[in-house]
Amino acid sequence: MKDCSMEVMEFSSCSQSGRCETSDKLRVNINGSVFEIDKSTVTENCEYFRALFQSGMRECRQEEIQLQSVGALGFLVLLQVLHGERPMLDSDQIVEAIECTAFLQVPLLTKHLISIISSENCVLMYHTAATYGVWELSHHSALFIRDMYAELKEDVHTLPRKLVEYVESLRPSSYMAVCSHSPSSELLHDIQRTVCFLDEEQNEWRVFTHLPPCTSTTMAGVAVLDNKLYIIGGVHDVSKRVVEGGFCYNSNDNSWSTICGPQQLRYDFTLIGLEGCLYALGGKSNMKVLSSVEHFRVSKGSWGFISPLPCPTASVVSTIAMNRIFICLWRGEGATDIHEYVTEEDRWILVTTLIRQHSYGLYMVAYRDNLYVMRNGPCDDFLLCVMDCYNLTLGQWTAVPGQYGNSKGSLFTAVVRGDSVFTLSRHVTTEYTVEDNRWKVKRQMKGFGRIGSIYTFLMRLPKATASLMENCPGLTTKQTVRDLSVCPRLSSECSDNI
Repeated sequence: MKDCSMEVMEFSSCSQSGRCETSDKLRVNINGSVFEIDKSTVTENCEYFRALFQSGMRECRQEEIQLQSVGALGFLVLLQVLHGERPMLDSDQIVEAIECTAFLQVPLLTKHLISIISSENCVLMYHTAATYGVWELSHHSALFIRDMYAELKEDVHTLPRKLVEYVESLRPSSYMAVCSHSPSSELLHDIQRTVCFLDEEQNEWRVFTHLPPCTSTTMAGVAVLDNKLYIIGGVHDVSKRVVEGGFCYNSNDNSWSTICGPQQLRYDFTLIGLEGCLYALGGKSNMKVLSSVEHFRVSKGSWGFISPLPCPTASVVSTIAMNRIFICLWRGEGATDIHEYVTEEDRWILVTTLIRQHSYGLYMVAYRDNLYVMRNGPCDDFLLCVMDCYNLTLGQWTAVPGQYGNSKGSLFTAVVRGDSVFTLSRHVTTEYTVEDNRWKVKRQMKGFGRIGSIYTFLMRLPKATASLMENCPGLTTKQTVRDLSVCPRLSSECSDNI
């Protein structure tokens, strides 16, 4: 790592060269290291500076102020984040960055720290954030630790007892799956219309809840946001008649409710949940491929159009990495473009292009600052999956060694939890560990045993779930959620809350 004073000089030089030419400047002195900052940027993003400049105190009129309670290294990280960078941090930087966001009250820096939590730094993040009172970061670190508790238990038990107890009080993420189903009726109740979870201790797929009869998961949008499952749209049958609304499942009170659907009726689209919003990307309407994108802010309960996709696309390949939305758009001749949606600016930007010939299928999953793009092998190897990895920090592609999957399954339903990647097929559920940019089989468990398209995701389920549910194949138990068998079609007849 470079000397801290050198880093400060380089950043100051960069600032002086024109990052904030139109705004007033302020010098910040931290133990002899001087930073030139833009007043408007720090006022907008830091509660400390906002209060300082609105206080009328003598310091707010000075050209240089002294900061005693933060380190130069942490303040440098703060400035990098405020200028749109997303640096990966070592232990010293993490500690000082947490100290900095605690003292200066910088939500954007806290958000970045949450986005880079990993198995190497989660315990440090958790302890330091708890010490400095950065509760949001502390909680997210604890959730990450809970998902990898078996591997991290020895390190966790070096922490104060209260911190250990808090981690143990949390619910771990469960690997979940639901198949493609059209709406049913009370007379033709389909016992297969269920949401299931993997009981890893017993090596069984078990039913968690039933789908409401008027819900469709056929060509629907399925996503998890704030530990709630959302199923939007979908079609009734081969006529492609679209279900006009959506459903939300809350595991905390074991209930379903309805929400309104997007303004543009669509099917075969992608649904993404991020930071209190659902995003409906592309899809089809009346057999026409769409480029439009809508977002649903849960707190407001309404949909609105945002910047459209770069081109019309159905079944958009997507993932979330470091709290950012990425999509793959295949444009033929072996070229796959990766775009990022910049939420603050409401625009799509081209990140990189992968040039690879592939025969069939495309999927993408994120692990830390890596995007893994998966495709079938060439021609006669189409049942095998090959991968390429794009590192967002370095801006480099790497071919992942080996081929994955076989005639009994593939990686096109991959979900990441901690350092593990879960995939499944009818025959086998496989857990991989990611080591040195290669996926290694950790264990194999029972397959899902259902036919049709499968949606997979993670949710945190109530602790007593396993003892209440039955195995997937022989479901005979009564529905464990409120009775929705009399639910009418979701055009205007369904109530907003069931």
